[in-house]
Amino acid sequence: MGLLEFSKLPVNTLVGAKWSTFKRVSKDQPIDKGYKAKYILTKSVCRLLSLLQPLENRKLKKLTGTAQYEDQPVFILGHWRSGTTFVHNILSLDKHFGYNTTYQTVFPNLMLFGQGFFKKNMAFLMPDKRPTDNMELNVDLPQEEEFALSNLTPVNYYNFWFFPKSWDTYTNRYLTFRDASAAEKKEFQDTFRQLVKVCLKNTNGTQFLSKNPPHTARIKEILEMYPNAKFIYLMRNPYTVFESTRSFFTNTIQPLKLQDYSDEQIESQIISVYKTMYDKYEEDKKLVPQGNLIEVKFEDIEKDAMEMTRKIYETLNLPGFTEAEPAIAAYLNKKKGYKKNQYKYEPRTVELVETNWKFALDQWGYSLD
Repeated sequence: MGLLEFSKLPVNTLVGAKWSTFKRVSKDQPIDKGYKAKYILTKSVCRLLSLLQPLENRKLKKLTGTAQYEDQPVFILGHWRSGTTFVHNILSLDKHFGYNTTYQTVFPNLMLFGQGFFKKNMAFLMPDKRPTDNMELNVDLPQEEEFALSNLTPVNYYNFWFFPKSWDTYTNRYLTFRDASAAEKKEFQDTFRQLVKVCLKNTNGTQFLSKNPPHTARIKEILEMYPNAKFIYLMRNPYTVFESTRSFFTNTIQPLKLQDYSDEQIESQIISVYKTMYDKYEEDKKLVPQGNLIEVKFEDIEKDAMEMTRKIYETLNLPGFTEAEPAIAAYLNKKKGYKKNQYKYEPRTVELVETNWKFALDQWGYSLD
């Protein structure tokens, strides 16, 4: 168990942001009563760490243009709580994949300089389990890159964790890019390309493996960067997704937010954003070249993870399964005793899902039975 509990963090994850990013994200944002101490401490630590930025930039400049990776990234898509972390952990056991680690997520501006020192201290402080589902946490484990991107550029959807009163704006501009300017989209894409290169360098991979729910609504923008990218889209029972996402968002936003935002408001956003992501995915998936997309039910992975992993490799024509199979088998054998959170669907939950997400229930064939 780490020294700090996630729910009692004295700062939020903006401590690892570029100073310019911190200033742009927080500009004109009100800090509500009760959050000012956290804001000031976060800002102070961020400013202190920014003094090391020139050293990081020097190493980054040397890296730029030195390594070329022919393989297009593999993107694990799906709404939050759809099993993306489990699939990410499985595939990351294939050593030809590179990925964003938990350390790199919090300190993406200190990935080339000072990593040994900061990683050691982060490992000492952080908890060893995620508070929402008991999945393991470790500085070197693969992690979604949206938090890393939020520290690298203000063009980021996860700004809502800190400033939830602007949630709708972030959805329309930085989740779907519908309201984003051409300059904002370019900044996001340039930042993402750079992050991929650094992550591949740090994990000695040749093909980037992404797990990032917001990318579910960004296929068009991804294909503009990587025309031959591969995609794994995960579906899961919407009743479970609703319950699990509500728990995840509610528990996660508390130690990160700098503005008051009620549980009812969070629930409303979950309902709305689910449809936004679903619609954007359905609209853009037709742009994916044939053979580069596989859609998988998470329940099928739970039944036979090894067979479904094999199917993913074969469908997408990915290399490396034979070499990775022993490590994957060992990991899956270890997970056999894993205790999942159990959800009891209250009548109100059933009503909300069937009223608002019936399209997913019908298309994917899910029901309460």
